[in-house]
Amino acid sequence: MEIILKEDIIGLGYKNDIVNVKNGYGRNYLIPTGKGVIASESAKKQLAENLRQQAAKIAAKKAEAEKRAAQLEGIELVITTKVSATGVTYGSVNAAIVAEELAKKGIEIDRKIITMRDIKRVGTFEAIVHFFKGVEAKLPVIVVAENQPEPKTQEEVAEAPQTEEAPATETETAEA
Repeated sequence: MEIILKEDIIGLGYKNDIVNVKNGYGRNYLIPTGKGVIASESAKKQLAENLRQQAAKIAAKKAEAEKRAAQLEGIELVITTKVSATGVTYGSVNAAIVAEELAKKGIEIDRKIITMRDIKRVGTFEAIVHFFKGVEAKLPVIVVAENQPEPKTQEEVAEAPQTEEAPATETETAEA
């Protein structure tokens, strides 16, 4: 069954996309909830005309989405959580927690546009933020144990002064 989507549905498609779905999914969920309509010939013609008229608006939305995606460049989220002795977290780190951490940094992002697997252990992971059709940002998420020091970012490691001790000479070791 062909459906024209009326809103973005992550995993299926974006607004105004024509997608093929199973009959039951279309009839029992997408159409009754207003998330899609049947893609008849007249609906396809109307969609084409609407897209032609909205081309400038879509370009502006895409530019805004690219600007928001650029805000996330270079940002690493470090999330501290309670961890058991085996390295497994109590609970999980999910999209809602990532959105909360971004809000603390002054970047408001809806948790619904963040896709990631629930994180249940310490390590480095990746979250993908879908801003607009074809515009997404990859966000590194570092999960650390609450009682351990936070890992240094790559920039901090590069800026740290490198100190090397000169090897002791034979006379210095003989004197000691």
